[in-house]
Amino acid sequence: MNNNNITIATIGSHSALEVARGAKDEGLTNIIICEKGREKTYANYYKTDGATGCVDEVILVDKFADILKPEIQQQLIDKNAIFIPNRSFEVYINNYDAIENDFKVKMYGNKKLLRIEERGAKPNQYDLLDEAKIRYPKQFKDPKDIDRLCIVKVLEKERGFERAFFYTGSADNYYSESERLIKEGKITQEGLDKAVIEEFIIGVQVNFNFFYSPISQRLELLGTDTRRQTNIDGLLRLTAKEQSELMSDNKVQVKYEEASHTAVTVLESLLEQVFAMGERFVQASKKFAAPGVIGPFALQSMIVAGPPKKDIVVFDVSPRFPGSPGITATPYSGYLFGKSVNVGQRIAMEIKEAIKNDKLEEITS
Repeated sequence: MNNNNITIATIGSHSALEVARGAKDEGLTNIIICEKGREKTYANYYKTDGATGCVDEVILVDKFADILKPEIQQQLIDKNAIFIPNRSFEVYINNYDAIENDFKVKMYGNKKLLRIEERGAKPNQYDLLDEAKIRYPKQFKDPKDIDRLCIVKVLEKERGFERAFFYTGSADNYYSESERLIKEGKITQEGLDKAVIEEFIIGVQVNFNFFYSPISQRLELLGTDTRRQTNIDGLLRLTAKEQSELMSDNKVQVKYEEASHTAVTVLESLLEQVFAMGERFVQASKKFAAPGVIGPFALQSMIVAGPPKKDIVVFDVSPRFPGSPGITATPYSGYLFGKSVNVGQRIAMEIKEAIKNDKLEEITS
């Protein structure tokens, strides 16, 4: 690899524009790999054109999984590309062994940590959270043990990456609701067998978007956000009477499809606890997939009431690019750098620093 002519690459989904803009802001060129039929955002509307746009080049593939084809990989290698993985990359490849062993393009971050996101894998994010001594919701292995309001985290039948979550407060309700969803073709028994039954946490949702730099050995909080999802967001805007009418007789099935992100801030008195949680996560990750976290990761959390005092409960982990561009509207990166820095730009800054100090191998895999 020619360190004097680096290109940043990613697939055209999830957070590609943030990657492209971040690379461009740091004087690096970029390539977006696009699936045919889904390329206009990158090839037309945000294509670099003089002083406007941010996408320098587009590579078209029939389907995202084609990025594993030797000829596509060779194009990226010839371009001196460093690839930035995101959740869409994991979902569309749908094969962590292939990501770890068959993808030969130099990848930013620790590719062996990606699979820990999957709840059905071993070790998984819960094992890592246990090691880090980070609180997460109580889980129930047997539906017969359900003794409180729970959320059952099961995936859709048709779209294995989308959520068909449902609530339950008892074993009887669990069995009746899951049976109904299977009969309606919303979920499968196989999916239900792999589902996680988790205590529903009542609190304020805040996602903490961190960045760990192995070069400076510093943990950074780049920003905080919350998510809005269909159709639960719309349902929650109705009165209790309207909700009851819609939910009776199962007229509406609650959905948790990610739709947007909203910037939020947290009490400054919580920040020390937030950073301590992030530090423990970084250290614990080294035991599961050495050298551990490299670059961005997010802890999706609920801030819950005391006593004795407010606490943080993590309900999901993103061990890679979190994909929430709105975090630049929060002040935390500005407190550190004197200006708002998004995740894409922070990665580009780190790559440039690694090249300057001949440490590129420390931040890629």
